[in-house]
Amino acid sequence: MFKKTYSIIVIAVATLLYVFFNAGFAQQLLPPTMFNTKIIEVDGVRVPDIGPLPTAVPIPATNLNYKTKVKLGEQLYFDGRLSQNGAISCAFCHTPGLGFADPKQVSVGVGGKRGGRQAPTVYNTVFNPVQFWDGRAGSLEEQAIGPIVNPVEMGETHENVVKKLSQIKGYVTQFQLVFGTGISMQGIAEAIAAYERTIISTNSAFDQYVLGDKTAMNEEAQRGMALFKGKARCMLCHNDSNFTDNQFHNLGVPQVGPMKEDLGRYYVTRRPEDKGAFKTPTLRSIVETAPYMHDGVFKTLEEVVDFFDQGGGKNSNLSPLMKPLGLTKEEKTNLIAFLKALKGEEIPFEFPTLPE
Repeated sequence: MFKKTYSIIVIAVATLLYVFFNAGFAQQLLPPTMFNTKIIEVDGVRVPDIGPLPTAVPIPATNLNYKTKVKLGEQLYFDGRLSQNGAISCAFCHTPGLGFADPKQVSVGVGGKRGGRQAPTVYNTVFNPVQFWDGRAGSLEEQAIGPIVNPVEMGETHENVVKKLSQIKGYVTQFQLVFGTGISMQGIAEAIAAYERTIISTNSAFDQYVLGDKTAMNEEAQRGMALFKGKARCMLCHNDSNFTDNQFHNLGVPQVGPMKEDLGRYYVTRRPEDKGAFKTPTLRSIVETAPYMHDGVFKTLEEVVDFFDQGGGKNSNLSPLMKPLGLTKEEKTNLIAFLKALKGEEIPFEFPTLPE
């Protein structure tokens, strides 16, 4: 009797563990930025070392990626009919060939309205536990449909988008094929997110170098990497395989653009210590995604390095991680050479055919 009961318990526990891990819950228990388990110390602080991205991307069990869904998501990503005026698509501000970002300081939406922040890149958002500069979206699905109802961006309603797409035969057929249902905002969110999870910057000269090809980075970039991990203190925030801690910091960035004061993460948490703090962006393919910072205040990497070298800007809530670096002209040049070595391989792209 005891052996039979014990066997039942073992089987039950094993079944629960299988369901637990295959449902995607196990991933949530892991630190979201810990892709690289090697820890190094930078200026007395222990951080995950930089290195190649994991070979498998995190896919939620509730929204599995497969070819037909990704294709549908790509079409929706490029379809201006998700906006009020039929012209503003996701790709309008997150453009392939331009680092899946916006070269303008702040993006322009419906009616020529200007947003208050620089459009961040879609590169490697699959590895981000939260989305947007202030982290207000907890998933790519949530992020994907946020701009649709933003009056400055796409200026639509979710209900009207579903209504419009439901009148397009091609989309009706595809949604039935992919989801087995009619068109819904949940389906739109899942399809766009599935496509965005395929937009990955990897196999850079840096990746090739750390994987054994010591000719992939020149000596200038190698010296820059040493500075990145040491004197320049970049790794305090730009660490792990995606070169971000996915945390929020106040750097004292000068506020420019239509917003007089942007309190960033504070709008989400309402914690005084989060005033003026913004999410650390990935540095992968950073050379493609100018201008820089949440408000696009810096046009070049040289300006960014100079800003950090002086210890950031003046702000009553400045991060304690910010301090003057004392970099020489040559060291700045080396550091930028390393940042350029983070450019990933080209992602093949063809503009998708949209259903009439």
